[in-house]
Amino acid sequence: MTRISPRHPRYQSLRTRARLAEAARRGLVAPEGLIAHGRGEAFDYFLGERSIPSARRAERLAARWLANAERPVLSVNGNVAALAAEGVVRLAEATPRLALEVNLFHRTPGRARAVARRLEAAGAKGVLGVRPTYRIAGLPSDRADVDRLGIARADVCLVPLEDGDRAAALRRRGIRVISIDLNPLSRTSETADLPIVDELTRALEALRTAMPGALARRRAGHFPPSDASGLLASARRAMVVGLTRPRGPGTPAGSRRPALRRPAR
Repeated sequence: MTRISPRHPRYQSLRTRARLAEAARRGLVAPEGLIAHGRGEAFDYFLGERSIPSARRAERLAARWLANAERPVLSVNGNVAALAAEGVVRLAEATPRLALEVNLFHRTPGRARAVARRLEAAGAKGVLGVRPTYRIAGLPSDRADVDRLGIARADVCLVPLEDGDRAAALRRRGIRVISIDLNPLSRTSETADLPIVDELTRALEALRTAMPGALARRRAGHFPPSDASGLLASARRAMVVGLTRPRGPGTPAGSRRPALRRPAR
């Protein structure tokens, strides 16, 4: 991996890009996934690279949905495995009944195995979806290939970095969809029952942190209502504010520009 100085103002962003590029060279991430990541990163700039209040509300509610579900599934693609395999596994360990399933838009047997191996290296057990056993009707992409014991029978599906067609197909099957997507204008965000507009690793950690409280209040099969349109509108407003916030040259998003001191009079 490219050597990056921790003193660089874009250190974390550059490390993430380097990790994705390496994962693409190893066949874990599709080339198209690099483009998708860059688009999401741009939206994170607008948010100041931090979790906004509406995202935190959505994450607390999502934790309750996952805790109350009987058959929750977390769908994992190449970008998710490359960026957040450890976060995925930590959330699964904190959430009873949560299954992990490989699901890819650009599917090959080798990529599916690579995603599963990356999750297993992080500590996952019983990863589903490497050899699909069911196909969702009416969905033309490889996203339709799922596991009978996983997404095919889920009551709640957490879909980070998803595509809108499958989010819609899952909802048609009566599955409640929780999305993690930095773009509040994407079809995935607009289709999901509960959209989380936040960066992937921040969102997964927030879900894990909220899980003990959600489990303490568990009511099986109970899903408190979500104001999806309100959450998306709040994210859009936050981005408008972020676009107008002054920052000095080279200042990372999320940093505040130092206030100018007035001379004494």
